[in-house]
Amino acid sequence: MHIIPFFSTLVTFIFMISVFRRYQKKHGIHLLLWTIGLIWYGIGTLSEVILGLTYNGFILKFWYLAGAMMAAAWLGQGTIHLLVRKRGVAKGMTIFLGLVSALAAILIFTAPFAANAPAYQLTQAISSQYKDILTRNGLIIALTIMLNIYGTLALVGGAAYSAFIFWRKRVLFNRMVGNIMIATGALMPAMAGSFVNLGMADVLYLSELVGVILMYSGFIKATTPAVNVTASAAAD
Repeated sequence: MHIIPFFSTLVTFIFMISVFRRYQKKHGIHLLLWTIGLIWYGIGTLSEVILGLTYNGFILKFWYLAGAMMAAAWLGQGTIHLLVRKRGVAKGMTIFLGLVSALAAILIFTAPFAANAPAYQLTQAISSQYKDILTRNGLIIALTIMLNIYGTLALVGGAAYSAFIFWRKRVLFNRMVGNIMIATGALMPAMAGSFVNLGMADVLYLSELVGVILMYSGFIKATTPAVNVTASAAAD
């Protein structure tokens, strides 16, 4: 299973480049925030690659900050900027998220390691070991839960809402399908937490790969102009 994070990282950074290039053309703040979210997602999976080869406490903390706290929150914030139209609301929420993210980073990088932690096992997934290595206080745990719930609800809920709007209006079928794929992909890593708690830690790696593939495919589907079948047939 340790090879899977390598492919997750590759797909994530290709996805990130695609979103950033679209930002350069369209200049939508939501695209910039999605880019930031994907950078965090990629840092998380890249950390898994490194931790599958060697142990490093600093990388473990980066893995937790990126994957468990930042990725979902910043991807979701991009969706907030896309859907919330009231002036100043999305901007204010982004500033607040930035402050919370800074607090989260300080808490994680100053958190101590457990004194009697068992030896790190390279053959095991980091998701099955970090609780015994990294000491998390109540505030860290609370912020982790809050950021994940916020990001997942914003990203999945926003994509599902957009898909519903396109379905109801019977327009832009490609965007409806794309948003359904994005919502499904965003749910994959979130659902994997339940499997980790059941002792199936390797499922997290697979869910990250499947999730980012679905989100990238959905992004491509939603941003590719729909072909006018009638016009194409007439041209032929």
